[in-house]
Amino acid sequence: MPKPLVGLTTYLTDAQWGEWELPAVLLPAAYASAVQAAGGHAVLLPPDDPGAAADVVARLDALVLTGGEDLDPALYGAAPHPCSGAPVRERDRWELAVLAAGLGRDIPVLGVCRGMQLMNVHAGGTLIQHLPDRVGHDGHDVRPGHFASHAVTTVPGTRIGALLPGTRNVATHHHQAVDRLGAGLVVAAHAMDATVEAVESTRHRFAVGVQWHPEMAFDSAVVYALVAAARSIANAGPRRAGDPGERAVRTTPPAVMSAPTP
Repeated sequence: MPKPLVGLTTYLTDAQWGEWELPAVLLPAAYASAVQAAGGHAVLLPPDDPGAAADVVARLDALVLTGGEDLDPALYGAAPHPCSGAPVRERDRWELAVLAAGLGRDIPVLGVCRGMQLMNVHAGGTLIQHLPDRVGHDGHDVRPGHFASHAVTTVPGTRIGALLPGTRNVATHHHQAVDRLGAGLVVAAHAMDATVEAVESTRHRFAVGVQWHPEMAFDSAVVYALVAAARSIANAGPRRAGDPGERAVRTTPPAVMSAPTP
């Protein structure tokens, strides 16, 4: 079969390159490189009319909700914290619509950092707006513009637990995190300070979020599993109406068998 087509959401921001300084649609190249290395084709999904999300997602085999700015706290009924960044509502609206369309089609979805937080908010959950207030340190976001490394422990019996068993270091750069868990999600990993580091949907065939950055090659198994799931689901064909969804919580999902050892 053709390589799976994986959509990657993007920033919409001012940028400078060469002699130009203009509004730009951009994304760190590591995201596309990770998808390509895993055997997929990467396509960028810049913010658009939310009403177009279903048509766009209908052409995809998988979806990655990428990292970026803080979500608008109004989305989960909170007032802005002094340390919260200015919301980018155009991106929030678009990515919520894209996520809803992806889950509606039951294609594989991976949320990365902000993307995981978006998944939780979409499911009715809330966020910690400034993590140091809760955990008493800045180990998740040590220096602006640089990834830090810290240990996470995965939960046995989850998809992420099967892909990445035990404890390992991951690339991290965030000051917000999951607070109240959304409906239909389970925790799949946590940091030593109890911060939620991964979530999974129990209602979809492959819908997982990680608070860290797997595109930085600390755990390529997560991206390989996304692409493998897209290939497997495409081969299986669309689910028939009334068929039960494959639970995300399972010990040995088919995607694990296609993922390399990190």
